[in-house]
Formats: sequence, structure tokens, C-alpha cells
Amino acid sequence: MAGAPSIGALFSQRVVIGVGDMAVSNNSIVTLSTYALGSCVGVIAYDPASKAGGILHLMLPDSTISPDKATKQPAMFADTGLPLLFKGLLGVRADRARTRLFIAGGASVLNGADPFKIGERNSAAVVKFLKANSYSIVGQDLGGNVNRTVHLEVGTGKVSMKMPDRTENFSLG
Repeated sequence: MAGAPSIGALFSQRVVIGVGDMAVSNNSIVTLSTYALGSCVGVIAYDPASKAGGILHLMLPDSTISPDKATKQPAMFADTGLPLLFKGLLGVRADRARTRLFIAGGASVLNGADPFKIGERNSAAVVKFLKANSYSIVGQDLGGNVNRTVHLEVGTGKVSMKMPDRTENFSLG
């Protein structure tokens, strides 16, 4: 029947990752989504062989500014959130060597100059950690002055990134 939804579409599930949070999944009907990455950075990870993926929506580069907050919400910071993401991925049978990454965000969305350069610092902290730990960054869209919304289809590895003026699609599969 033309226009009828597929079985997969009828039963698909969306998991929304908020600011300073993360989620992982190996359920093929799940789409992981995070909205409004401004100065925050989204780290999208996917293992195409095990069809396991995750998204981290980090807010700040370094947890030393608030150790108590880092204990309660480690995904808020790059230095505590990234290890948490990769530990979570191991729990859903992602293999470190096969895991492919796309990173987005780190914008300067304030009107005028950003004296704290949070987006820039977030981006630098993420890239430094990933390179130091030999992770494969296959794509990135960092900086600028627009926010981004990112979706990862766990069953396919398809990444959709929406910005105010366009949508781009990538594959981590």
C-alpha cells in the first residue's frame, strides 16, 4: 500500500540525550538524538560490525572547575564524559578498534565575541582526547556560529545533522 509506514517505522524508538548526558544502544530500532548543540560538543560513536552506537552531549571541557558536579553528572565534561561514553559502548559490545566517530558543535553562538571561548575549548578538549587515545574521527563539523541537532540511527549508522539552513547526512556504517 503506497504511503503506508514500514514495520520498522511503526516500532522505532527515539532516545533523546540532554545537555550533559549520554546514551548508548545496540537496538537496531533505536534512533539516538541530541538537540541544540551550540557551544556544547556532541560525540557520535558507532561500531558498524556490532551495530552499536552512542552519543555524548558534553557541555564543558574540564571537570576540575566543579568536581562535585563531575561526580554527579560526569557526561557534562569532556574529561569525564568521554571515558564514560567508551565504557558504555563496551557494555553494548562495541569494539574499540572498529568504533568510528563524528563530532559536531563547539560553536560560538553568543552575539559578539565570546570571551570564554567555551565552544572552542570544548572542541579542542574532545579532539585532544580522541587523538591521544587513537580513536578514528571520520567526520566533524565544529565551530562556526550555528547550533546543530544530531540523530544516529543505531541499525544503520546513518547520522543526520540539522542546522538552521540545511541538513547533512553521513554514514558511520
